[in-house]
Amino acid sequence: MSGHSKWSTIKHKKARLDAKRGKNWSKLARAVTMAAKAGGGNPQDNPRLRLAIDKAKGDNMPKDTIEKAVKKGTGEIEGVEYEEINYEGYGPAGVAILCRVVTDNRNRTAAEIKKIFERAGGNLGASNCVAWMFSAKGVFTIPAGDVSEDRLMETALEASAEDVTSSELVHEVTCAPDQYESVKAALQQADLPIDSADVANIASTSVTCDLSTAKKVLHLIETLEEHDDVESVSSNFDIPDDVLKQLSS
Repeated sequence: MSGHSKWSTIKHKKARLDAKRGKNWSKLARAVTMAAKAGGGNPQDNPRLRLAIDKAKGDNMPKDTIEKAVKKGTGEIEGVEYEEINYEGYGPAGVAILCRVVTDNRNRTAAEIKKIFERAGGNLGASNCVAWMFSAKGVFTIPAGDVSEDRLMETALEASAEDVTSSELVHEVTCAPDQYESVKAALQQADLPIDSADVANIASTSVTCDLSTAKKVLHLIETLEEHDDVESVSSNFDIPDDVLKQLSS
């Protein structure tokens, strides 16, 4: 199980209680715009757009704001010209980091991302230095105490999920990206509490972190995620349950 998924679950719970984190509508709107630009404005024909709209609705973004973001992507209304860029590099202990940004100023963003890596004891790398170890997967996390692994596995695998892994804290269901919606529907129909649902980059190998390293890695990832241009951050770190409990207490 990816440590990032476990940490995301803890962070998701904290965010619901932490008003300071607030609604990140600008990033969600940009994601909707880029999805519409890449695959058209009809969510029925554009899975990426459906996912972006689901996330926006999940954060209570108003319908007219979503519709405006779609129209910016399709060119129906004028908007800022954005481009998507992947930055790759290494964090503390050689942890791999894949960072996707959407920016209207490539030079500014590159300099700022480079500085974030360096301040955290990491460094940016060349293209494909870490991207090769990541592949897109549908990922769902469910609190371990809310459903047995056997029941979850039966439900998920019947819906064509690829795998179910469990820790003391959470269950993680993974599937091919094109099975994301069918697996999500099956989990919802079974009335299973989904803490987080996304199509994310999952690494084929992992680096296990002790408490000291985990603090440094999570600080780097959270700093990247807080940057206005960053859409997502993927990593191959793994944090054992006992370490994660210390971090989330």
